[in-house]
Amino acid sequence: MRMKHLFVSVAIAATSIAASAQAANITGAGATFPYPVYAKWAELYQKASGTGLNYQSVGSGAGIKQIKARTVNFGASDMPLPAAELNAAGLFQFPAIMGGVVPIINLPGVAPGQVRLSGAVLADIYLGKITKWNAPQIAALNPGVRLPGDDITVVRRADSSGTSFLFTDYLAQVSPEWKSKIGAGTAVKWAVGVGGKGNEGVAANVQRIKGSIGYVEWAYAKKNRMQHTQLQNKDGVFLQPSDDAFKAAAAGANWAGTPGFAVVLTNQAGKASWPITGASYILMHKTQPSAATAKEVLKFFDWAYKNGGAAAAELDYVPMPDSVTKLVQDAWRANLKDAAGKAVW
Repeated sequence: MRMKHLFVSVAIAATSIAASAQAANITGAGATFPYPVYAKWAELYQKASGTGLNYQSVGSGAGIKQIKARTVNFGASDMPLPAAELNAAGLFQFPAIMGGVVPIINLPGVAPGQVRLSGAVLADIYLGKITKWNAPQIAALNPGVRLPGDDITVVRRADSSGTSFLFTDYLAQVSPEWKSKIGAGTAVKWAVGVGGKGNEGVAANVQRIKGSIGYVEWAYAKKNRMQHTQLQNKDGVFLQPSDDAFKAAAAGANWAGTPGFAVVLTNQAGKASWPITGASYILMHKTQPSAATAKEVLKFFDWAYKNGGAAAAELDYVPMPDSVTKLVQDAWRANLKDAAGKAVW
C-alpha cells in the first residue's frame, strides 16, 4: 500500500488497515492521532508475520468505550486515563508512539509555516475573541506578512478526541481564561467553531473553508500538504513542527515515576520543544479472556517497538525510547494475566 493511498483511505474514515489479510485476528479502536503510523506498521507486520490488524480510527473517546465494552482487543487513546479510572475498569495502559499536534490554516497567499501564533492568541481565536486574520494581535506576531482581512472560521473536533485533549490541555496552560471557561478534555463545550469527525474531518473542513483554522496530528498536515503555522513555545521561541521538536518535548518525561505511564507532554520547557506534543496509549484489560489473543496484540507492539522506528520517523512520529519500551514490557508481564492469573507475556 503506497503512502498516498493511505491518506485517501484516511479521508474516507478507514476501518480496516490490513485489508489484504485473509483474517484480521487483532482488533483495535480509538485515536485518530496515531492512525497513519498504525496503518503503516500493520502493513509491514502483516507482510512479516501473516497476522492482520483491523483498527477503527474512531476517536479516543469511542476507543475507550469499546475497550471497556470488550468489543475490541485493545483501545487507543491520546489522553492517558488516570489510575482510578484504569483500576475501576480493570484496564492497563502503555504508550505506543509520540507525535505532535499542529495548527493548520487555509489562507491563500501565505506560505506554509509562515504565520506565527502564540498560545494566548490561539486560545483567543478559539474563544471567538479574535475573528479576523489581520487582527492586531496576529499582525503583531507577523511583521512583514501580508495578512488578509478574512473572517476566521474555527474548526474543531465534533467527537470525543485525544487530539482535542492535547490541544485543550495546552490552551488551558497558556490561557487562564481558557482554563476557567473551557478547560481541558477529550470533549469540551467549545465557544465557537465548525465540527469535524476525527483528524480526517478537521483536515477536510480546513481544506474546504477559506480563512479557516484547525488542529491535527502533524502527519495529516504534512502528507496532505496543508498550511501549518509556527507556534511559540514555553521559552518564547517560535518553532516549526518537526520530529526533532517533538523529541525535545519528550526528552524530560518521567515515564518510570508516573503511575500508568500517564505522562502529558504539552507545554514542556526547552527552546527546541514543540508545545503540543503527546503520546498515544494502548488500553487492554488486565485479565484477558484469551491469553493467545492478548499475546498476539503484544507481539504486534513488540514488533513495532523493535522494527517500526523507521516507518514512524518517516511519518514524523517519535518512537518510544528503548529505555521506555523495557519498562513497558516489564509492565506487560506484571499486569496482563489470563483467567488463571498467569502472565500472558
